[in-house]
Amino acid sequence: MPSLKEFRDRIASVKSTKKITSAMKMVAASKLKKAQEQAESSQPYATAMAGMLARVAGGVVVHANSPKLLIGTGKDDVHLLVVVTSDRGLCGGFNGNLIRKVRQDIRALQAEGKTVKLVTVGRKARDLLKGEHKDKIVTSYTGIGASGRVRFSEVNEITETVLGLFDKGEFDICTLVYNEFRSVLVQKPTGQQLIPFKMQEPEEANDNAKGEVEETANVPYDFEPEEEAILGQLLPRNLGVQMFRALLDSAAGEQAARMTAMDGATRNAGDRINALTLQYNRARQAYITKELIEIISGAEAV
Repeated sequence: MPSLKEFRDRIASVKSTKKITSAMKMVAASKLKKAQEQAESSQPYATAMAGMLARVAGGVVVHANSPKLLIGTGKDDVHLLVVVTSDRGLCGGFNGNLIRKVRQDIRALQAEGKTVKLVTVGRKARDLLKGEHKDKIVTSYTGIGASGRVRFSEVNEITETVLGLFDKGEFDICTLVYNEFRSVLVQKPTGQQLIPFKMQEPEEANDNAKGEVEETANVPYDFEPEEEAILGQLLPRNLGVQMFRALLDSAAGEQAARMTAMDGATRNAGDRINALTLQYNRARQAYITKELIEIISGAEAV
């Protein structure tokens, strides 16, 4: 059995850890509100942009001179995955669940004979994927939102890189993989095809947005200038808008996941302190009892 000093040291250590996790929980909670407001405010614009492009694209007769971002290269041999994670850890399964999905997607694509390339956004994506897929990583970005706020100018750099790779013919299909912010307790790993343009299918949580998009998509419109000219201007911008929304979702999800994880760690530390205190009291009582027995035995011997 450990000595009383060892018990005291372990209790002090766990108490110190509890203070740290409690402080991290409060910091994450304070950052979450701002990040959540940013993420939620970006949703209407991004949804409306995708819906408008779907309406415009619906009236276009696809031919060889149509915008490449709309029709693609005509092949699907090379897939580029833009993987968005956080720079820091200590946020539960936030990054691990996403990386697991990415690895599954890579295996599935390779099983079909496809070539996979990666653009990682966030230190965790780079570090967790470089061991097994280092040869697939084209470029990495870290420090996005380090100032406390994700800025469109930071995201625009990533967008320009992806567009540059597409113009050079480096890939055929681009998919954005990120944690969609559903609620404080739910962040879902999600894949969204960006190139060629494809209307994202909203799931159950976004039924209202889906209804709005379907309703407006069925309304006839006359466009000036022509649809293809509009698409040529808006498709690159849509790429940046959707990526900006994804990074805002990821930032909010990171803080929510960290707050939840640190709350659980703080409660676990409290339970551990109680268990160690009980063991300490039992050991102390046994030590006192042993000393009393020795004193009584010595007195009887005299």
